[in-house]
Parts: sequence; C-alpha cells; structure tokens
Amino acid sequence: MNELPVVLIVDDEPSARQTMEMLLMREGYQLSFAADAYEALAHLDDEDEALPDVILLDVMMPGMDGFVLCQRLKQNPNYQHIPIILVTALDSKQDLARGLEAGADDFLHKPYHGLELRARVRSMLRIKKRHDALQVALQLRQDLANMIVHDIRSPLSSILIACDLLEPQLTDTENLEMIRSEASRLSAFLTDMLMLAKMEDGRLILSRSKVNINHMAVSVYDSFSPEAHLKNIQFVLDLPPQAPVVSVDANLWRRVMDNLVSNAIKFSPTNGVVTLRVSAGAEDSLKIEVIDEGPGIPAEHQETIFDKYKIISAGQRDVKQVGLGLAFCKMVVDAHNGRIFVTPNQPKGSVFTVIL
Repeated sequence: MNELPVVLIVDDEPSARQTMEMLLMREGYQLSFAADAYEALAHLDDEDEALPDVILLDVMMPGMDGFVLCQRLKQNPNYQHIPIILVTALDSKQDLARGLEAGADDFLHKPYHGLELRARVRSMLRIKKRHDALQVALQLRQDLANMIVHDIRSPLSSILIACDLLEPQLTDTENLEMIRSEASRLSAFLTDMLMLAKMEDGRLILSRSKVNINHMAVSVYDSFSPEAHLKNIQFVLDLPPQAPVVSVDANLWRRVMDNLVSNAIKFSPTNGVVTLRVSAGAEDSLKIEVIDEGPGIPAEHQETIFDKYKIISAGQRDVKQVGLGLAFCKMVVDAHNGRIFVTPNQPKGSVFTVIL
C-alpha cells in the first residue's frame, strides 16, 4: 500500500464527486476521480497511476453501470483484490443481491452521512492492509522455499556423483541403487518445484519443437520398466501404428509423462497392470492415457488432486498422494492449451487422460 491510501471515486455526477471529496479531504487520502466506468478502467490500466486501495463506485451510471463494472473488476486478477463500495440509492433486496453477486465488498446507501462514508472507507482500508500484509508474507515464504530448493540441489548432485564413483568398488550394488533411485526421485521433485515457481511467476517460456510422441512413450517405457518389474507389475505400452508428431516443449512434456507413469506404478498393487496408451482423439487431437489398478481417486477429489496445496490419502498404508507432481502436470498441459483429467478405471484404479 502507498504511504497515502488511494481512494478512487467513480460517479458520473460532478456534484457527487465533489461531495465525496469534501467529506474525505481531511482523512489524508490520495483521491482520484473517474466520470464513468470507461474512465475508471482507463485509470486502472494507466501504469503511471497508483492502483487504488478502495473504490467508491456509483451504481447508476450511463453506458456501463456500477454492477457491470464491479463484476469486471472482480473477474480481473489484477484488480479483484481491491475492495469496492457500491454507492446506490437502490435499496431493494434484489439490488443488494445483484451487488453481492457482482462482487461488491460493501454498500453505501444514498443519502449518506459523512460519518458513515468515512467509517466504511476506513473499514475497507483495514481489510486491504491485511490483504497486502498477507501477500507480502506469502511472497517471502515462496522466495524462501525457492532458495531452499536451490540450496538442496547441490548436495543432492554430490550424492548422485558419489553413487557413480562408488559403484565400481562394490560387489553388491543393491543398496547403492536404492540410494541413487531415491536421490533421483528427490531431484525430480525439486525440478518440479522450480518449474512450478517459474510458471506461477510467468517466467517459464515454452521451447516448442516437433516431437514424435511414440518415441517419447517408448523412452518412458524403457525408463520405468525396471521399477515395474521390481514390483511385479505388468507395464503395457499401447501405441498407434501412425506415430503422432506434435509441437510441444519436449522436456516439460517428458516430465508430464514421467510423473503420470511414476504415480501409476507407485499406487498399483503387486501383480497389477499399468498401461501407457497413445491414441488419436477427436478432431486430430492427441490423447495420452495412463491407466492403473490402484485404489482409485474418490469423486470428490478428482479436481483437487491437481491442486498443489492438497494432500490426499491414496488409501494405501504408508502411502500418501501429494498434489505437487499432478499440479505440475496440469500447469504444463494448460500452458500447451490442453486438458488433463482423471476418471475411474473399471473394476478399480484410475485413468489419467491428457488431450492436446
């Protein structure tokens, strides 16, 4: 928030704007004015103007009324955090409900008293101040998490290098392979975290190239076949005769397929079957399915598993399904203008489907 709180007054009546200015002038606010909704939008889009901390918005305006403007602002990620006080002479419950549906944070009914106006503005400023403080705290936490991820990568790389150096000196490498496997999993987890941070900050740029999906699927199959064999899981690869070639970021897309197959093997029971299937979808789209026979995903969690903040029990002892890998998949698929979703497998298990 600025040193002086910024209050934007939007009203098509010059006398109404002047009245509000007089009632608020001693409060120490920086006041801005707009004569209609379009002028208000232009003010908000002007990079030279400070974003308001509170908007006083008249409802009855020509062209675009206050309800519509309020709804537009609350749908815009850049402005939805700004508290809006609707100023109106309308007092029916229908009008109140319409204002709430539009996203209004408070109401000021005409004719209003200066004491009430000032109290409502102060109330909204307190809410905005708490919001700003929370955003700063969340950003600090995110920055700290990113620093920790970067710092962990160096010792992790040392562990993997040490595994390679030790291997020729050992006759029984089973435990060494376990160390290498778990360190590689942790490395992949850290990579996903860094990628997620870049995507959320808008710093990730897709490096698209023509990719033969059949070739990539075979590579995924070869990578995970040993892990499936150790669990006595039958890993099936189902590819179309005509190999699909699509324009994607090859590294990110490989991470998506790796995450989905890794989850399928991890949650499938011994002697189960995991299938990686590539096929043509409707209207020449690409369809990738990863099918398992695990505990399945409850219907109420089929959306939340793609949320990185959700942790859902997969129904197996000592195994938890964490949403980070799936959240990464969703963000990558969304960045490619595709879709990812999960449906039940029959008689049990899940089918994760990606359509591009």
